[in-house]
Amino acid sequence: MSKARVTLVGAGPGDPELITVKGLKALADADVVLYDALIHPDILKYAPSKALQIFVGKKKGVCQFPQEDINRLIVENALEFGHVVRLKGGDP
Repeated sequence: MSKARVTLVGAGPGDPELITVKGLKALADADVVLYDALIHPDILKYAPSKALQIFVGKKKGVCQFPQEDINRLIVENALEFGHVVRLKGGDP
């Protein structure tokens, strides 16, 4: 297992081609990706196929996660799997 670490990545305004190179590198190195409702599905394709992808979005009618639960998931997954990327729409 890798050392536990967390990277916050802003996916930009929605167009999957506007994510930063540094963000793509972090995503390509992720063991776990926690993403929200504003993430374009094509961005998730940059994560390794073995990476666990967890939707933690806050969208009406869809599973809603309080921030405390998201924080807990980040810590638990980082300790268990290694590199967690918290992928957010816009600029975190």
